[in-house]
Amino acid sequence: MSTYVYGIAASSHPALPDGMDGVGKPPLPVRTLKEGELAAIVGDAPEDLRPKRNNLLAHQNVLNEAGAGGPVLPMRFGSVAPDDAAIRGVLAERAEHYHERLKTLAGKAEYNVKASHDEAAALHRVMSENPEIRTLTEANRQAGGGSHEQRLRLGEMVVAAFQSLENEDAVELRHTLEPVAEAISVGPGSTGWLANMSFLVDRTSPAAFLDAVDAVRKSHPHLELRVHGPLPPYSFVEPGPSQPTDTRAGSVGSQTGGG
Repeated sequence: MSTYVYGIAASSHPALPDGMDGVGKPPLPVRTLKEGELAAIVGDAPEDLRPKRNNLLAHQNVLNEAGAGGPVLPMRFGSVAPDDAAIRGVLAERAEHYHERLKTLAGKAEYNVKASHDEAAALHRVMSENPEIRTLTEANRQAGGGSHEQRLRLGEMVVAAFQSLENEDAVELRHTLEPVAEAISVGPGSTGWLANMSFLVDRTSPAAFLDAVDAVRKSHPHLELRVHGPLPPYSFVEPGPSQPTDTRAGSVGSQTGGG
């Protein structure tokens, strides 16, 4: 049976969650695999693993329980190895890297920040800062909407102004938050977000980072910021032993665990 991987810790970790339940329906027991000075928190992989709510919560709960007792390198949901031997092989092969990551991430948490525009507020800002757009808008209004060419030109100008504002806001957001974090990982772009960034923050004193987020909110009312955290530092584990290749499973040793 394949082996599901939750995370990696030192073998001396005081709270490795042997015996608790993890993913699966019914939930499958969690156990530890030790290799030298490292340990992997694992369990048998369900045959039909899907990212359903109960599985996602179970994965997170195992990491929370283990993380309460010391640093754990979290693997993303769906990380699966062919068997226990494959995991032990990866632990042995990458021991130096994992020790370095455990030391670096001790006491740290991840905060993910996603930014988008409040469309009405962003449009107001674009109009207030661009006299050419205001002039053309007024001219079209007085002309009963303007010609097709005039409407097309206005639309192109507004789109370009929005894109410019998105780029400026993404850069400013990063420049504001990066100095109050210990590391940054830029996530993949997606429709609906002008910025998707994860920050590594001291778990015991996140106030400076959260205050900086609030300062951006106040100074940029046209921005909508969503902050998720504290989270296990998924985005700062690379290269990890596995990462899901689809919603069902991943392969150990061939891909990274962060991202």
